Amino acid sequence: MILHICCAPCGGGCVERLNGEEHLKPILFYSNSNIDTKEEFERRLESVRLLAESTASELVVDPYDHAAWLQAVKGLEKEPEHGARCARCFAFSLGRCAEFAAGRPFCTTLTVSPRKNSKVIFAAGAAWANFVPMDFKKRDGYKRSCQIAREKGFYRQNYCGCEFSRIHGGNDEDHISG
Repeated sequence: MILHICCAPCGGGCVERLNGEEHLKPILFYSNSNIDTKEEFERRLESVRLLAESTASELVVDPYDHAAWLQAVKGLEKEPEHGARCARCFAFSLGRCAEFAAGRPFCTTLTVSPRKNSKVIFAAGAAWANFVPMDFKKRDGYKRSCQIAREKGFYRQNYCGCEFSRIHGGNDEDHISG
């Protein structure tokens, strides 16, 4: 199973669940070209590396290409959080993961966050037959991920990553549904 991973705080519980309950050893695919700066990308990657090391997981890093991501969301810059830009962002990252997966099954840590609508993520992932719609929020997935992040000392960011979420209030939880 290929696991698209956005950050270590989201990934900890997802990796644990895949290893334990699902009896799968995921390959972590860190793809985060939506992040507004290379420095923030690297800061998050540092914790993803710690997660990979602590779980003996293989890690593949998708090269940072913010210009390509900006092109993918062009015209949606003024969209509110949880709107069309986010759906396109999910499709962008999942598309990069699907390309790496090359037909192997893949899922994403994006579904663990209460700030992300799993139905929108699943709709984006449906473009690929090998996407597995796992909702990691279920069974206290977010709570467990937070606990692991605290225990391991992972860097916890306070916005999704793009400059638009920072500007338009990326922590607004008014539109959450799972």
